[in-house]
Amino acid sequence: MEKTTIESSAFTSHQKIIIAILALLQFTVILDFVVISPLGDILMKKLSMTTSDFGFAVSAYAFSAGISGLLAAGFADKFDRKKLLIFFYIGFIIGTVFCAFSSSYHMLLMARIFTGLFGGVIGSISLAIVTDLFVIQQRGRVMGFIQMAYASSQILGIPAGLFFANHWGWHSTFIMIAVLGLLILAAVLTQLPAITKHLEMQSDKSPFLHLWHTLSNKQYQIGFMAIAFLSVGGFMLQPFGSAYLVNNIHISQEELPMVFFFTGLSVLIIMPLIGKLSDKISKFKLFAAGSILSVIMILIYTNLSPIPLWQIVVLNMILFMGIMSRMIPATTLNTAIPDMQDRGAYMSITSSLQQIAGGIGAVCAGFIVHQQTKTSPLEHYDILGLVVSGVTLLSVLLIYRVSQLAKAKVKDANL
Repeated sequence: MEKTTIESSAFTSHQKIIIAILALLQFTVILDFVVISPLGDILMKKLSMTTSDFGFAVSAYAFSAGISGLLAAGFADKFDRKKLLIFFYIGFIIGTVFCAFSSSYHMLLMARIFTGLFGGVIGSISLAIVTDLFVIQQRGRVMGFIQMAYASSQILGIPAGLFFANHWGWHSTFIMIAVLGLLILAAVLTQLPAITKHLEMQSDKSPFLHLWHTLSNKQYQIGFMAIAFLSVGGFMLQPFGSAYLVNNIHISQEELPMVFFFTGLSVLIIMPLIGKLSDKISKFKLFAAGSILSVIMILIYTNLSPIPLWQIVVLNMILFMGIMSRMIPATTLNTAIPDMQDRGAYMSITSSLQQIAGGIGAVCAGFIVHQQTKTSPLEHYDILGLVVSGVTLLSVLLIYRVSQLAKAKVKDANL
């Protein structure tokens, strides 16, 4: 059964299946990306990488994902979204297998580029599917459930990945993700319906004209800039998280899974609450509150000296509550900006610029942070915290402008 717009605020059983499939997809894609951070200390030691090398390894995925998204943007509204999703997800699984069999820094770098070419587009396709199938009054809850994939990757995926890495080598972590991907691909093939309603609204513009039309829209440009800045902070702070915990805070590799487990648990609790709140109160106010909490916690976190495990767990939990409290309202507001016929292209461009901006952030972080030897403490992590805090505050101003545009769009739609 195909249904492209749901008018009621309650979810049907069909919608719940779609939400579950998209959440599982995001789980594997997010896990593939975020697991490289907790593996960072292991990878830098095993593959003899410097902090700048590791920054490039993280950003390689982001840059290739961004380029791929831009190239795909013009075609994103020309095909059945299900077929597009399947194509890119298969490529993502193949790339993850390549990562598993990498034996040097340069092999891993190439594998991350390949994976990014496919994995980076999946999120934008999923967002376009959500925007096609759910009205804006439902999207906060949908985004909350789908973005719980991030928390699930923290609670289940990262601890499991670290367990595999500690017992069978870091290669086994990527093999685990690829096997999960194959199971989820089977669910997509058998359960996700065709999504083609947007094809009825297509013009005769070529894909490249469609891309240019979307890029040159001044209202869209505000959304592009806001979401790009939103991603920079996470890309700057996250890649060196495990190296900071191990070398500066003196958390052992065996204790890292516990840190990520409880961090993910806090996000899992907060996500549905934020999703419901974003459908009931001002999304911008919710975003601003999360940003203020994030800045406070970032400044505390990046200036820590060695402390007990339970204290770092608590600080991580509060920090990620603030960070994730920003993502749902910002993403939901952004989905209201594009017209239906531009949604696929808009989401692809948004995702691309987000990835590229994040890649730049990761590279910059790699040059800000320094490590004398493989076991030395990270230097200048406090400076990184100041830079990330500044970017976070700037994003508040940009999301305010997005919220004004979103209100105008909803008002026009109801006239």
